[in-house]
Amino acid sequence: MNLRKVTAASAAVFALALTATACGGDDGGDSNGSGSSGGDKKKITIGIKFDQPGLGQKTPQGYAGFDVDVATYVAKKLGYDENQIEWKESKSADRETMLQRGDVEFIAATYSITPEREKKVDFAGPYLLAHQDVLIRADDDKIKAPEDLNSAKLCSVTGSTSAQNIKDKLAPKAQLQPYPTYSACLPGLQNGAVDALTTDDSILAGYAAQEQFKGKFKLAGFKLTNENYGIGVKKGSDLKAKINDALEAMVSDGSWEKAVKDNFGPANYQYETAPKIGDVKS
Repeated sequence: MNLRKVTAASAAVFALALTATACGGDDGGDSNGSGSSGGDKKKITIGIKFDQPGLGQKTPQGYAGFDVDVATYVAKKLGYDENQIEWKESKSADRETMLQRGDVEFIAATYSITPEREKKVDFAGPYLLAHQDVLIRADDDKIKAPEDLNSAKLCSVTGSTSAQNIKDKLAPKAQLQPYPTYSACLPGLQNGAVDALTTDDSILAGYAAQEQFKGKFKLAGFKLTNENYGIGVKKGSDLKAKINDALEAMVSDGSWEKAVKDNFGPANYQYETAPKIGDVKS
């Protein structure tokens, strides 16, 4: 008799505990798929580059660049304040894996839309049409066309194919000078160790816009390729449509153009008008 009473009482306590747990605050995910952190305050994790001035750069003051401004605007439209963003470094080789694993909600990191990448992830945008170009010294009047790079010293960055493409297709006599990074190329360009540096014009403009290099370099304006920058999301994510809406709003209210001028203005970047959503230039 006593045993039955104890068992019944225990069962009642257990049932109450289950009810309390079910009714308690749920600090799991939110409607946009991002987990929350610090009580009921939601967060969103966004991938950017940490080492590209003018686009995505980690600085002592925080994070800065055009991609950062775009991502911040998009996050706000998705319902997140700036202090609810967790920035995560997204190196080029890691981007698809980060999205597939769910490490980030989306990536804005000079992420060109290509058929190969679209097999693995989805893209919102494009939000910027960039081109492979060449950065030269501001007083250089000899390099006016890609062929003028014949016999010129062209900075070749480890892991990049841009310089080799120019040598293979446009200027076979170009002298490739190996450097570990684009940042390392700039002093060499400034002091004449190399005559030109090549990659996306947006990246070049970001480097040239740095305070220590203002007025020292210029873009040649060759537009050798089309690079359609998109915002990467996990395959099948409903964020794609929401991000596209945010990008359209950013263009229509003038925030997009302001971000371009704020980040690339000092380099005199002749940027393309904002591309239409889904208009990927081949």
